[in-house]
Amino acid sequence: MSREQTLSVKQEEVDALVGRMKDAKAVLVAEYRGLTVLKTEELRRLLRKEGCELIVAKNNISRRAAQACGFGAIDQDLKGPNGIIVSRKDPIVGARILNDFIRKNVKLVIKSGVVDGDYYNPAQIKMIATMPPKPVLLAMLASQLYAPLSALAYGLDQIANQKQ
Repeated sequence: MSREQTLSVKQEEVDALVGRMKDAKAVLVAEYRGLTVLKTEELRRLLRKEGCELIVAKNNISRRAAQACGFGAIDQDLKGPNGIIVSRKDPIVGARILNDFIRKNVKLVIKSGVVDGDYYNPAQIKMIATMPPKPVLLAMLASQLYAPLSALAYGLDQIANQKQ
């Protein structure tokens, strides 16, 4: 195969990966060294069920695709056997699945990720994974906003009852 053909094939691989990553809300990098094929397939099934995808590609291809899609911050972590986890629906669900999977399979290692455009290290990814889902966070915020009004109404009601 000539050099031009090789470059053309690699560019096609980059373009295909860009197509899979371009609409992602989160892209995570995890090292899968030591996982069996069955465990890797189990992880793929868990991710697929939640609208995520595990992509295994050469690091150079992954690096070029990540830069093309705006996820260039993960470049430094693309060394060794890596899987790229792409989350298209919910930015947190991929991290949550990886975190749960790591509890049973310690050989999987989260290296980094870009969630909603911001780069996060492994500790931060773990913290993101343990956060409650967005509807729960919104309910918590609403209850905190409602609490002072509720306390004020209760206090005014008690004052009105004392005067009667």
